Amino acid sequence: METRYATAPGDIKRLTTKELREQFLVENLFTPGDVNLTYTHHDRMIFGGVSPTSQELTIKLDKELGVEYFLQRRELGIINIGGNGVVVLDGEEYDINYRDGLYVGKETKELYFRSENSSQPAKFYVVSTPAHKKYPTVKLDINQMIPLEKGEQSTLNERKIYQYIHPNNCESCQLQMGYTVLEQGSSWNTMPAHTHERRMEVYLYFEMDADTRAFHFMGEPEETRHLVMANEQAVISPSWSIHTGVATADYTFIWAMCGENITYDDMDHVEMSRLK
Repeated sequence: METRYATAPGDIKRLTTKELREQFLVENLFTPGDVNLTYTHHDRMIFGGVSPTSQELTIKLDKELGVEYFLQRRELGIINIGGNGVVVLDGEEYDINYRDGLYVGKETKELYFRSENSSQPAKFYVVSTPAHKKYPTVKLDINQMIPLEKGEQSTLNERKIYQYIHPNNCESCQLQMGYTVLEQGSSWNTMPAHTHERRMEVYLYFEMDADTRAFHFMGEPEETRHLVMANEQAVISPSWSIHTGVATADYTFIWAMCGENITYDDMDHVEMSRLK
């Protein structure tokens, strides 16, 4: 597990492109047969990829977190963006197929991941945050979700938002998670931009062709920065940073948030005239 330390707004004003990428961008999430995790000190979120092949995988972070087992004091969200897979929680198996999700409550001791077909491995995107209460584990079936429809074609941000870990579907302590699909002809995942003063967020861009690039914008509204991202890469967005991005072709992105509350629309919109 790699550790990324928290940053203040003024810190990124002096960063080179290379330093900005090293601080906020996670380029290698999914390695067949392995677990890749990143720990950010922004609200102490852990996120990453689990991609089992012929052998099942687990997450063991007892010494790193000062606990007896990974989820002793944490909750976990999972969305599978690869082949069909299975998640085992304290002996109970959950079929987690492409785009299915799973909320896992704290105090779950046994956690295993496996793929149904090693030649088409599952890609479990996992996000974990500290938790103060144990909530029930809930499987989140993509076929049973009704998305929110946002944006307009005229502003190039027409999109469907699937809320997985959200009060409409399951209870959680502070973790929220879901994904957004851009309609054909739209390219902005949200615009005007916004900030989350009370919550941080991580974006995972995926379902992009090899030559497609996403331009993720961050920083304070009056002094923006950008990161150029390829398929299946993730970016850390601190609470003080704007949240918005655009890509050169079709894409989808998973959003995961944590912080003071679980109100999805608790955001501070930024007037276009402020952006610089």
